[in-house]
Amino acid sequence: MSGCAGPASTRTRKRAGYGAAGALAQTGYPAGPMRIVSPYPPGGGTDILGRVIGQKLNENLKVPVVVENRAGANGTIGAAYVAKSAPDGLTMIVVPAGYAANPALYKSLPYDQARDLAPVSHLASGPLVLVVHPSLPAKSIKELIALAKARPAEINVGSAGNGSLPHLSAELFNLAAGVKLTHIPYKGSGAAIVDVLGGQVPVYFMNVLQSLPLVKGGKLRALGVTSPQRSPIAPELPPIAQDVAGFDMTNWYGLLVAGGTPRDTVGRLQLEVARVLNLPELKERLAGEGMTVVAGTPEQFVEFLARETTKYNRIIQAAGIRNSQ
Repeated sequence: MSGCAGPASTRTRKRAGYGAAGALAQTGYPAGPMRIVSPYPPGGGTDILGRVIGQKLNENLKVPVVVENRAGANGTIGAAYVAKSAPDGLTMIVVPAGYAANPALYKSLPYDQARDLAPVSHLASGPLVLVVHPSLPAKSIKELIALAKARPAEINVGSAGNGSLPHLSAELFNLAAGVKLTHIPYKGSGAAIVDVLGGQVPVYFMNVLQSLPLVKGGKLRALGVTSPQRSPIAPELPPIAQDVAGFDMTNWYGLLVAGGTPRDTVGRLQLEVARVLNLPELKERLAGEGMTVVAGTPEQFVEFLARETTKYNRIIQAAGIRNSQ
């Protein structure tokens, strides 16, 4: 099947010859209603992006597009549904960065992530922000590192769940900075942020858009962004990498369909999604959330997923992260 997320799949896809010409030559797609699966609860970034793309595909392709939430197990419930769907390009899934961690995080998955899901496009990317509660006496990354070294395992860092991007960011920070923040997982970012605001868990890696009003209101203090460069939406914040060499964690979203979907269908879908993402109003909306449109080709997304999967596997193995499922 097509759609592998590793080096072998990259070679296969290059031989298969994805391209705009082949995609445009195809006729009859889409042949019916389309479904976008959001593998997380309503209201989050994955869900919002899926609904915006769905609305625009509906307008452009003149077919019904339904967005369906199938949440749970770090996105694997929704991914399993799409992996077992018909390989016709009509059922797709929007995934966040944590998707690439699942093969290393779970002992077994109800699908083969490299075989049963075909990458369509890297949609958008942007950084997280490392925030702390004002009660924590750290006003910079260097001060947080010094404090964590003086109080090993005493400072808690929250996350949206085991294997989520905030969790992996915290573990990479521990490994790269040589500190030990104690991970406290929650069932979703909403519950985590409540305790971060209350000071019970004083450190968190937060979505840029969520963090800015809380920082401006004095409820949280921002120390830096997780990307190697400054973010256009918060240019005053330095990259964590300035003080922690090699630190690089990007919040991203991607689109996949069932493995075995014909390459021309995948190519056509990628072109339609890129058309949506490059609409000025959508680019402006994503920029306002700290995200930059990528709209890459299937081949580019395959290679990107391979790099991210390798990086997350390294973090999970080095940090000894385990999941019972």
